[in-house]
Amino acid sequence: MIDLKHLREQPQRYKDGCAKKRINADIDRLLQLDEQRRALLTAMEARRAEQNRIAKESGPLIGKLAGAIKKASPEEAAKLQAELDELKSRPAALKAQITEMEGQLAAVEPELNAILLQVPLPPDDDVPVGSSSDDNKELKRWNPAWFDVSKSFEANKGFKPKTHIELVRDLGLADFERGVKMAGTRSYVLTGDGMRLHQAVLRYAMDHMIDRQGFKPMSVPVLVREEAMVGTGFFPAGREQAYHIAESQRIAADDPSGSGAKGYDLFLTGTGEVGLMGLHQGEILDEASLPRCYVTVSTCFRREAGAAGKDTAGLYRIHQFDKVEQVVICRADEAESRAWHQKMIGYVEAILQGLEIPYRLLQCCTGDLGPKNADMVDIESWMPGRGELDGDGRPRGAYGETHSASRLYDFQCRRLNMRYRAGGEGAGKGETTFCHSLNNTVLASPRFLVPLLEMYQNADGSVTIPAALRPYMGGKDRIG
Repeated sequence: MIDLKHLREQPQRYKDGCAKKRINADIDRLLQLDEQRRALLTAMEARRAEQNRIAKESGPLIGKLAGAIKKASPEEAAKLQAELDELKSRPAALKAQITEMEGQLAAVEPELNAILLQVPLPPDDDVPVGSSSDDNKELKRWNPAWFDVSKSFEANKGFKPKTHIELVRDLGLADFERGVKMAGTRSYVLTGDGMRLHQAVLRYAMDHMIDRQGFKPMSVPVLVREEAMVGTGFFPAGREQAYHIAESQRIAADDPSGSGAKGYDLFLTGTGEVGLMGLHQGEILDEASLPRCYVTVSTCFRREAGAAGKDTAGLYRIHQFDKVEQVVICRADEAESRAWHQKMIGYVEAILQGLEIPYRLLQCCTGDLGPKNADMVDIESWMPGRGELDGDGRPRGAYGETHSASRLYDFQCRRLNMRYRAGGEGAGKGETTFCHSLNNTVLASPRFLVPLLEMYQNADGSVTIPAALRPYMGGKDRIG
């Protein structure tokens, strides 16, 4: 959520932000509703102050008038009684006015809040303007000494490669047919060494973040309330990607009388970021405790709405996967946020270089950022089984997204009401400030098995296990 005060001061910045991100949000209507709301609040406050003044002053005056009426002539008593009745009626009139304004406020706030949730965080000025991922800019490439992506796989390794779909079939690493039988399209079952390799890359990534980078490991719920999805910025814009459990409807159906317990709907998360950020929802942290550096591994669920016909086979685009996610919650300082963004990208680069997987960094353009990001850098790994087909109908190889690093400033923390107070632990005094947050994929599998299997395949159809993963595979150095 954006700072409404800042939007009032710089409305054009937010209009430009919407245009750059290609997101529709009616800024003019929001400002109009905000003005109505503030006018109503000011008027209500004035009337409540008048209520308090009258309550303080009317008691003695009422008593004085009542005494005067008893002593007055009938004609004078009538005048005094009218004055007394008017004095007594003023609080009721003010109360009625306040009640009416409360109704007007209740009518304004839902629309105001709905538009406010749609307003994206404006992209940073140094983010390139573009309409889609086609306009993203390459920042960097890295290759291991034994593989040059500018050459064909055959030129690098001396034989034509198989795709990961062929490798998992021939080596018995996954069972797509049974996965689809149980759960429908984009489902799978990892089997044998396929499952072991999946667990190995996740453990390698977790250990790297905990032992080498000092992140605190956490477990988080993957089934959350709607406010957690709204608070982290995945709703309303990404609602179509989430699996929805209509628990409130089930409870209502089980209790037609309506007299029992009330339920709430739940949603399956598409990333551990939701749980990690939700940990401190509504809390005031001590500045001395920042930054909070958390890492989790969790099962993630995505409907892949809008992806019909894209990557329908294999392990690249699936509904359920496991992901190691890193989150940093830091002070509200742009320079600090930018520094953390680079560090978090560096952690992933270290993992990819440790596994010797070719990759590149892509600076996402404004049209590819999404509502909640001020900046985002994607990391794409080289996958020999993707890309355009050659004369023999075989893929030439291409980069595919495996990681994404985001800088969000206070966007999420405002929604989550996550703040910090300056001073040491237990200071308990002073103003509070909304935190900044960042997140980055450490490693997502089984998608990451795609470049791993394809890059490490051998001419005889076997797959070499990278040296860094062998301790997690019981010392095994080869599959097949």
